[in-house]
Amino acid sequence: MAKGPSKHRPVFHLLVLSSGFVAGGLMAQLARRFLPAGAVKEFLTAGVQPSVGPLPIDLIILKFALGPVALDVSLLSLVGVLIAYLIARSLF
Repeated sequence: MAKGPSKHRPVFHLLVLSSGFVAGGLMAQLARRFLPAGAVKEFLTAGVQPSVGPLPIDLIILKFALGPVALDVSLLSLVGVLIAYLIARSLF
């Protein structure tokens, strides 16, 4: 049996990645709310927000729009992914 990260399925990696982003996003929101204004708060919570949308869809009898969908990536969200990876690595 193979050892290392190749033995896990892509769903496992997607689950770890998404849980890391959720945990990191929670840490970023807590930092935005409770840290005092200053350089540390700006450094930890500044991020990139790529977005897509709105995307209109016309199906003749049904019209709707999807979006906009945005992703907020900050330093704390990347720290959350790193923590989720380290926890998953130690468990398996």
